[in-house]
Amino acid sequence: MPDSRKFIENLSGAGKSIGVLTSGGDAQGMNAAVRAVVRMGIYVGAKVYFVHEGYQGMVDGGDNIKEASWESVSSMLQVGGTVIGSARCKDFRSHEGRLRAALNLVERGITNLCVIGGDGSLTGANLFREEWSGLLDELVQSGQITEEASQTHSTLHIVGMVGSIDNDFCGTDMTIGTDSALHRIIEVVDAIMTTAQSHQRTFVLEVMGRHCGYLALVSALACGADWVLIPEMPPKDGWEEQMCHKLSESRSRGSRLNIIIVAEGATDRNGNPISSNEVKDLVVRCLGFDTRVTILGHVQRGGTPSAFDRILASRMGVEAVLALLEASPGTPACVVSLCGNQAVRVPLMECVQMTQEVQKAMDEKRFEEAVKLRGRSFENNLNTYKLLSHRKFDTELPNSSFNVAVLNVGAPAAGMNAAVRSAIRVGITEGHTMFAVSDGFEGFYKGQIKEVGWGDVGGWTGQGGSLLGTKRTLPAKHIGKIAEQMSIHNINALLVIGGFEAYLGLMELQEARSKHPELCVPMVMVPATVSNNIPGSDLSIGADTALNAITDTCDRIKQSASGTKRRVFIIETMGGYCGYLATVGGLAAGADAAYIYEEPFDIRDLQSNVEHLTEKMKTSIQRGLVLRNENSSENYTTDFIYQLYTEEGKGVFDCRKNVLGHMQQGGAPSPFDRNFGTKIAAKATQWISKKLKEYYREGRVFANTEDSACLLGMRRRALVFQPVVQLKDETDFVHRIPKEQWWLRLRPLMKILAKYKTSYDVSDAGQLEHIVRPRAKDSSAI
Repeated sequence: MPDSRKFIENLSGAGKSIGVLTSGGDAQGMNAAVRAVVRMGIYVGAKVYFVHEGYQGMVDGGDNIKEASWESVSSMLQVGGTVIGSARCKDFRSHEGRLRAALNLVERGITNLCVIGGDGSLTGANLFREEWSGLLDELVQSGQITEEASQTHSTLHIVGMVGSIDNDFCGTDMTIGTDSALHRIIEVVDAIMTTAQSHQRTFVLEVMGRHCGYLALVSALACGADWVLIPEMPPKDGWEEQMCHKLSESRSRGSRLNIIIVAEGATDRNGNPISSNEVKDLVVRCLGFDTRVTILGHVQRGGTPSAFDRILASRMGVEAVLALLEASPGTPACVVSLCGNQAVRVPLMECVQMTQEVQKAMDEKRFEEAVKLRGRSFENNLNTYKLLSHRKFDTELPNSSFNVAVLNVGAPAAGMNAAVRSAIRVGITEGHTMFAVSDGFEGFYKGQIKEVGWGDVGGWTGQGGSLLGTKRTLPAKHIGKIAEQMSIHNINALLVIGGFEAYLGLMELQEARSKHPELCVPMVMVPATVSNNIPGSDLSIGADTALNAITDTCDRIKQSASGTKRRVFIIETMGGYCGYLATVGGLAAGADAAYIYEEPFDIRDLQSNVEHLTEKMKTSIQRGLVLRNENSSENYTTDFIYQLYTEEGKGVFDCRKNVLGHMQQGGAPSPFDRNFGTKIAAKATQWISKKLKEYYREGRVFANTEDSACLLGMRRRALVFQPVVQLKDETDFVHRIPKEQWWLRLRPLMKILAKYKTSYDVSDAGQLEHIVRPRAKDSSAI
């Protein structure tokens, strides 16, 4: 069978020129996108030009359009904002301005444009593309370019990347900058919570987002806010009393603070703006609470990009260059974006039209439709927030006599507590009695099981580690005692949140069902481990926080190395045998190499890395960063590699080593982990409710089918329940990793961006997809 795969080696950019510009409001991660476009463009043999100051630079020409070199994008990865500048440009809106821009591009042979900006910038780019041949005709007629030049540059290709902290662009799950803005918001909320608690205060926080409530909604989910006001879902009439009732109720349950989050575009049902000061006055007037307003403003746009934004922007930048290389005259302008975990290309104007339709729906008060048009991710965030935010009265709860136990198993991972809180509150809303088990399976067999209520998990989302306590103990040796405890507490379902031990534990419990009927209950596992090594899931809770810890440390180390010059750092990361943290951390930190177990390496590879670094020291970038997964090789240890580099680099560079250790497991969870933990645990709890009804026969729950013991994982674009038995074949039990891992496809990117020649399979590169209009409920998205 012929090999139908496509490889980067067969795509050439020779003779092509690419212009890259950032336009509109700045967003963290834009620089990572610029860096990826420049390096990928140079890698395939194209010339790449910076267009400084956005469209203004394109219209003004001159020194604003400069050829980029490999070194010119060094050290950009960790810088917020946009290094090449951005400006709102009136001139480009005029025909005359676009004519001057066309002349400036033709003079430099640029017929490929990569535009990083919001919907306005991308709409402008598309108009420019449509007018292109007409503009060239005008330039020929006025004698500014020759007929031959017009023929050579007859088509303008455009690829867009959405850089906007608002996440208001339809057709993409996340825009570049959104995750970093959430980091800024959550840092502020965490800081405010400590002072609010001291004084028993209420805080009203106003966040950005223009007419989109994404930042407000997700930050409310991530910090467990008491109330959120967003433009897509204005509050119903009488909301003022409802909100005040909710605030006083939470205080009466012992809470010492309240957090209210207001999106800057929030309105009531009649379109009247709701300001943060109005909300404050309302709380003071109705409740007399000590209330303060904090308007976050441009802080949200600033600071260093998060690991997620760097990886997103790097992937998108590479994908944008591939899209430009593959474009033919008939290809519509497209946007490269992310859907779930996958890079996709979507027609630019379809996205713009859909984005405009959201605004139209909001203007016409069709709010339900506006939420659907925003996309699956937005809708699911909103539904999860509604589920968790309002405690129902006991009389409103469905009458269920089921008992559900929640436990953490394995090593601690940031975001576990958010998942536990979510599971317990959703369980209570579904009418179950919820039990928390301390210290994993060890606490289970010892009977450390207690009933928990709604208020017991208040304030848990922002806490790192595991508040329930977690152990690596497996259940097999204590199965009899665990079955006994299941019987004593009449546990009808289990939710296990943890890492590889949780996965093994669930298998052991399922295998013991034949001997212990008490274990014949629905069981579900939610993956939570920094190593991200669980079969059946592309991502696990805690991995994003660990990546940010690695990236932050690498940034500091790079800064130190830049000061001393000619220094190479070797950094050891965690992960067991799974190279996820080393590889993706390497991509986010701009590493020169990352050694992992999944990609065997020998002394020749080490030698070629040393030679590569020796060459690098001759350029203006006189520092190196090498990551090594802790179990990547039994004999090529971190010390061995450090000594080898020290010896081989004598006289050229010196070496330092750093073992990051348990700092990767600690710290407050990132917004992504809080949100992911909250949504995935809510979905798992809803699955438990469904299964409990299915398996309830003659006064008891009895579940012994394969699909009653599942792992809930994120697969490409959706959350999927998979029977653990069926995942056995996908697992390398010796090394505790999945046999196939999606992120290995990102390794060539890291190598290309570090100037290594490598083979890169681009058959997976996004095919052009059309935007699907939202259908009725699709709850598999995250």
